[in-house]
Parts: sequence; structure tokens; C-alpha cells
Amino acid sequence: MKTNFNELSEFSKEFKRFSKKRIVGAVPLGNSKHFNIITQNEQCAVIKARLFCRYLKHSSLRIVYAFYSQDCKIEFIEIYFKGKKKNENRERIKNYLKD
Repeated sequence: MKTNFNELSEFSKEFKRFSKKRIVGAVPLGNSKHFNIITQNEQCAVIKARLFCRYLKHSSLRIVYAFYSQDCKIEFIEIYFKGKKKNENRERIKNYLKD
């Protein structure tokens, strides 16, 4: 089954800045300690994943996305550099889940 990808406009801007590939399609819920389910409801699971980048030297990017298993769909919510920001934008996630 093919996975569909969508993203919020804020994510698109961040994503362009970091120019990272979309790697969460194969195992959307993750398969290691580098994936964390932030919240889950009947429709979707919101996941935060650590993305390693050799250019960041001992630091990493974080990506937050919603996985809809029924539709086999992923919507990207946020991407950020761990060295500049400690945690995900909880308000953005809360607003996303309201819609």
C-alpha cells in the first residue's frame, strides 16, 4: 500500500531550510528508541523522531508528524534542530489535532 504525505505550511518552510529526505514512510511508528509517540487517538498517532545528520556533528534534527493508519497517510507537523530548541511546539500539535 502506498503512503500519502501531506505537511503543514510551517513544516514546509522548516523542511526546505533543512533539506532532509522523508524517511518515515517505511516504518511510520518507528522501530527503535529514536521514535516516540507523543499522543494517540482513534484517528492518528503523533510521533516525534530523531533524525541523524552527519553535518550536525553530535546533534540531530527532530521531526514531528501524524500517522493515520486507516488511510496510510502521514502529515508532517514540525521539524527542528535539537541544538536550537529543546522540545516540540506543543501548541502547534494541539492546534493541529483540533482541526
